[in-house]
Amino acid sequence: MGQIVLVTGGVRSGKSAFAERYAAHCAEPHGAKVAYIATAQVYDEEMRQRVDLHQARRPADWVTYEAPFESENAVRAAGAEYGVILFDCITMFLSNDMLQYPEEEQERDSFALHVEERIHALIQAAEDVDATTIFVTNEVGAGIVPEYRLGRLYRDMAGLANQQLARRAAEVYLVTCGIPVNIKRLAEAI
Repeated sequence: MGQIVLVTGGVRSGKSAFAERYAAHCAEPHGAKVAYIATAQVYDEEMRQRVDLHQARRPADWVTYEAPFESENAVRAAGAEYGVILFDCITMFLSNDMLQYPEEEQERDSFALHVEERIHALIQAAEDVDATTIFVTNEVGAGIVPEYRLGRLYRDMAGLANQQLARRAAEVYLVTCGIPVNIKRLAEAI
């Protein structure tokens, strides 16, 4: 049974860099190989720069799976060969998924069930493989309330997805100012 680790934080908080170090740390003592599941799609120069930054930080021996959709299949494929999987990121995966549906299908109640099913599929895939899967996500609800309905729906769905993942994760790290804190350990101590 696979182990899930969740890494969350705000934009440019250092969460991806921490998750990369964590993945390398998990792989090192066992000689395990790391698979990186990338969910971003490049539509503009800013996104290209972000992807380039992530690619430049990754060790050359990490294998990348490009999986903006049906990412649970990439988790299963990676888990069949690699002992550590770094999934970056849940919120990009959600964005990709949400934008496949017309606005009328994104009704709050029914769409929440859809998101729950999509995240459940990722969790199930991660638990079914013999690997540690590190999911990176964003805390999008800590800022301003988005002006548009789709932005508010996205914020809500990301929050629900993060809660769902955190419940199943062995460890949950909040990264702020580049400093990771194991918040699940803190919560269990209370």
